Amino acid sequence: MQRIALVVSFAMFSATMAPAQSANCADHTVIVDRLAAGYGETRQSLGLAANNAVVEIFASTDTGTWTITVTQAGGPTCMVASGEGWQVLNETLGDTPA
Repeated sequence: MQRIALVVSFAMFSATMAPAQSANCADHTVIVDRLAAGYGETRQSLGLAANNAVVEIFASTDTGTWTITVTQAGGPTCMVASGEGWQVLNETLGDTPA
């Protein structure tokens, strides 16, 4: 759970850096299609960052790959982090991490 919070915190911090990463940015539909076709990833969660950017986490439970995207209001969607080892957890408040 702490790792997910850390990754999301990184994504929100990176949201201000996203325009500088134009090679990793495109129209939202293009990014979603690329993640689905290339990695089998679908949107697993989303949230609104303090700067009104939409943060989305895409992942594949089959391959374990994941990608975090940030979309600024009216702007392109940028991939800001990706990795492997995605796991779906069903923890409740107070659960002790394994």
